Amino acid sequence: MNKNNTTRREKRARRRVKVRAKISGTADRPRLAVHRSLLNIFAQLIDDTTGKTLLSVHSKKNDTKADVGERKGKTAAAYLVGLELAKQAKDKKIVKVVFDRAGFQYHGRVKALADGAREGGLEF
Repeated sequence: MNKNNTTRREKRARRRVKVRAKISGTADRPRLAVHRSLLNIFAQLIDDTTGKTLLSVHSKKNDTKADVGERKGKTAAAYLVGLELAKQAKDKKIVKVVFDRAGFQYHGRVKALADGAREGGLEF
């Protein structure tokens, strides 16, 4: 049984609120929001001052031809999402971002996405 009868989803929601209270995206430094579902991973660049999504990338389109190192499966897909996001952000002249893990632990697929974005040229 969980501590204080809280579910995993409720714990993540609490962590997400804490993170969002501290960070916010602007036009020159948008927020890189990550969502990890059971099968896919999604990343968005968001300008919170206007409430607009500047860019969105997801792992539903599998292009596993790139070099992903020792990564396999969903972790490799997350890494490729990070690389694609960085490439599209460079096209829009976005270099610096604020990373929002949305309550997810910073390891596994979330870390792989961040590593891919960093290698693609984004600065956190």
